[in-house]
Amino acid sequence: MKKEILRVKKLTVDVEGKNILRGVDFSISEGETVGLIGANGSGKSSLALTLMGHPRYHVTGGSVEFFGKDLLAMKPEERAKNGLFLSFQNPSELQGVPFGKFLFVAYKESHGAITAKEFVAKLREKCSLLGISQDFVERSVNEGFSGGEKKRAEILQLAVLEPKLAILDETDSGLDSEATEVVAEGIKKVVKENPKMGIILISHYEKFIQLMAPNRVLRMNEGKIG
Repeated sequence: MKKEILRVKKLTVDVEGKNILRGVDFSISEGETVGLIGANGSGKSSLALTLMGHPRYHVTGGSVEFFGKDLLAMKPEERAKNGLFLSFQNPSELQGVPFGKFLFVAYKESHGAITAKEFVAKLREKCSLLGISQDFVERSVNEGFSGGEKKRAEILQLAVLEPKLAILDETDSGLDSEATEVVAEGIKKVVKENPKMGIILISHYEKFIQLMAPNRVLRMNEGKIG
């Protein structure tokens, strides 16, 4: 029997006094990909940011368990260290920070000690898996990246960090059909390499959800699922 990764019960959330999540209920188990669709403003990204512990999102009711532990009691960095990953719609640029070095530090924080030599070998393996050239990781994080390159960088992070649960928030946003297919194939390769990883795939484009062929699809409307 597959282990349950996440269980959300009657989650209610306010932002600046406005109720945006209104009793969200769902769960996800190991190796499961769940699509989460809905119109803009329905609460999808708010749910993702709440799960990651963004300070603007104030939980007013309900509970969230991550492998049986109280996720809401964890600081954002603790959530990441415990294996929760969020891919952003619009990733930030980090000028002067080489992407490879950024990944090295992030990996050590979440997985513990690893030598530079071991990490370089791992990074090369993941770049090869995704068809990404080595000079890509020598560039500053997202600086001067095209929209498609930023999304591929997010997928490379996913591949390297190997989280237990990945929340992919509109990874297809702003991409043309060809780039969307490339990103979808990249995610599928990562999932195949990590069969126990859970994925919450957020999008308002059903075509992208269909490309990913999730185990099930949930629909969010006005801060609720279902």
